[in-house]
Amino acid sequence: MMRWLALCLLLAGTAVAGEAGLLRLPTRDGVTVPVFWVPQPAATVTLVLLSGGAGTIGRMGDNGWPGSANFLIRSGRLFAAHGFNLAMVAKPSDLDGLDPVWRVADAHLTDLRLVLRDLRQRSPVPIWLVATSQSSISAAAMAIAEQDSGLIAGIVLTSSITNYRIPNAVPKLALDRIVVPVLVMHHRHDACFACRPWEAANIFDGLKRAPVKKLLLVEGGGPPSGDPCEPHHHHGFIGMEQEAVDAIAAWIRLPTN
Repeated sequence: MMRWLALCLLLAGTAVAGEAGLLRLPTRDGVTVPVFWVPQPAATVTLVLLSGGAGTIGRMGDNGWPGSANFLIRSGRLFAAHGFNLAMVAKPSDLDGLDPVWRVADAHLTDLRLVLRDLRQRSPVPIWLVATSQSSISAAAMAIAEQDSGLIAGIVLTSSITNYRIPNAVPKLALDRIVVPVLVMHHRHDACFACRPWEAANIFDGLKRAPVKKLLLVEGGGPPSGDPCEPHHHHGFIGMEQEAVDAIAAWIRLPTN
């Protein structure tokens, strides 16, 4: 009877450990970074989803998932359906929000580095950063900073900041120092002034040392509504979330030029 009880408790503990939940990971002194962690039993990759804008992931909804309308965060269940581990990373506890200047700062890169190291301890599979809009700056900056560490297996940049007038626009970064596979995905009809689709090629061209790289311009979805820089417009792949997620997942599994 005692052995049976012990076995039940062990199995219960394993089930709880495998459930999705919000972590608060310590990074810099006195700072924590909230991460919504979704482990998958047979995952071969961990996707780290970096929210755009101020870097928020929204309040926890009644379904137990973050409620942000951001393209990546609202598409979390679609990514999970592909069997990836998911980590949705929010802004750190000492900031009201992230901006293009902070997204290349040493403190921000330290936060992300420590989060990634924690995730590697939770699951030893390769880590891919998947970013959108402002967080494309963060993902590119991390890939540059970690070029020799092996911590990052690849990055996906969607709806990237391309306008050279924006501080730290992705084409202005040292992209020739990125040495991992990179997918650059943009909607052809993205109407956001900061993310002009015809400038996405400047990111692609700057990736001189990426072993594999692809520029993917997509179209479809809709109808767009509201601010063209917000998630319910083509900038956020509105109405084509499944197609966008499937394209990202397929390329991560088999990166090709």
